[in-house]
Amino acid sequence: MGFYRNVILPRLTDFVMRNAELRPFRERVIGAAEGRVLEIGAGSGLNLKLYGQAVSEVVALEPDPKLVHMAKRNASEASRPVTFLETSAEAIPLEGKSVDTVVTTWTLCTVPLNVLSEVRRVLKPGGKLLFVEHGLAPEKGVQRWQNRVDPIWSRISGGCHINRPIGRVIEDAGFRIEKIETGYVPGPKVMGFFSEGSAKPS
Repeated sequence: MGFYRNVILPRLTDFVMRNAELRPFRERVIGAAEGRVLEIGAGSGLNLKLYGQAVSEVVALEPDPKLVHMAKRNASEASRPVTFLETSAEAIPLEGKSVDTVVTTWTLCTVPLNVLSEVRRVLKPGGKLLFVEHGLAPEKGVQRWQNRVDPIWSRISGGCHINRPIGRVIEDAGFRIEKIETGYVPGPKVMGFFSEGSAKPS
């Protein structure tokens, strides 16, 4: 299990997240970021070269040292300055109200949900959370399968949960969703219900 978690899983995650079908999601979410950006769960850094002129700085938070090592290579292609925080998002080592935008891409499925209270703390007044996530589907039949598969999947996938209701999770953490688009991507429905949007602290 240690070899799987420490060696195989980071490479599998990186391979999946490189899927060309996911790039438009990344481009839309990253394209809406502004000012000082905190990216939660930066992973291997696939988003870093997508940040544009509206962004002044990227703070990339990622607790996995192997993924950080990969991300630093990708950061060499970034057009914005990148600072790495190799730590958990449960206690973000940034001052309150110091970030303009927080970005999560396929992250809220894995992190403890109290992370969103830290996201609210570090966001400036008027700041925004930009997200694309997979989670609980609307159809009861798909939900039943998600709930059956999740206990096994979460154990072998580094804590990824496929049955979190993303919109409700964000709202329950004290955010007001400004826009959200949902739907399935090609592939198994239990893994493929996506939510993409933006939210502000309420």
